[in-house]
Amino acid sequence: MGSWLRSLTVSQQIALLFVIVFGVLSLATLAAFAKSLRSMPEDKQASYDAMRHDLRALWVGTLLFWIAWATGAFVSTLLFAVVSFLALREFITLTHTRRGDHRALLAAFFFVLPMQYFLAGGQYFDLFSVFIPVYAFAALPILAVFGNDPTRFLERAAKIQWGTMVCVYGMSHAPALLLLEFPNYEDRGAFLVLYLVVVVVSAQVAQQFATQRLRARPAARQISRSFSWRAWLLGSLAGGLAGGLLFWITPFKAPQAIFIGFVAGGCGTMGALVMQALKRDAGVKHWGSRASVTGAVGLLDRVAPLCFAAPVFFHSVHWYFGI
Repeated sequence: MGSWLRSLTVSQQIALLFVIVFGVLSLATLAAFAKSLRSMPEDKQASYDAMRHDLRALWVGTLLFWIAWATGAFVSTLLFAVVSFLALREFITLTHTRRGDHRALLAAFFFVLPMQYFLAGGQYFDLFSVFIPVYAFAALPILAVFGNDPTRFLERAAKIQWGTMVCVYGMSHAPALLLLEFPNYEDRGAFLVLYLVVVVVSAQVAQQFATQRLRARPAARQISRSFSWRAWLLGSLAGGLAGGLLFWITPFKAPQAIFIGFVAGGCGTMGALVMQALKRDAGVKHWGSRASVTGAVGLLDRVAPLCFAAPVFFHSVHWYFGI
């Protein structure tokens, strides 16, 4: 079966994926809609809302895959750069900054972000890997110093650095997957983006489902009452299973696809927990919940797990295959 799937042409693989992915998504959406017509206890409403949220994220991610495939690497890189810009804007809008941070913020939005995506699109992967963690990490606080405002300086500088790491550095690894050159895997980089998105969202959905069914002690009660180690493990295993089922669209063998899916899915769910801690600190339930005031769009909630999983996935693959 696996050899037959790999023997299909790229166009045939795309057609088969279209039937499978959009068919499953449509069935899941219909099932969620049918469930919404029934009344449910308040304690289960939050879990249902989270599952519906993850389902929307999967729709968005899948549509991004088709756009990436149809438009090519250049337009796809620009698309992800726009997503990064909006996510960073949302992050900064809901965190504490002052007038003295304007130099650092301008640099983050209009120099660091474009340069990171230029390095990704140009396949300068050595500099791409260290540009933000090394150079931007040092430059952004230096620029903030010249704002001449010491009030809560460490906190403000750390927030700008951290937002840049998550929203720009993390997200930029998704389009970089399009440009990895595997032997006998030419012109199929967009499949890796689809693989990553499906694995991450499958882990999220499975974890939420396990949370509803398991009576487990929360691992971080003050941050999330729904996150437990058993639910996380089941979610990560679901990510590995989804990765194994999709091995035929990747350059990986089935065991490799399962293991990489497990790691990426686990990192994505951990990332969602970290962002939930940040939301608690900011005093909001969802990123963008103050949209009427700030203009934020709630995008960061949807892409945060991908921002955590993409760098781990990219560098693991880059290192393991030596490409």
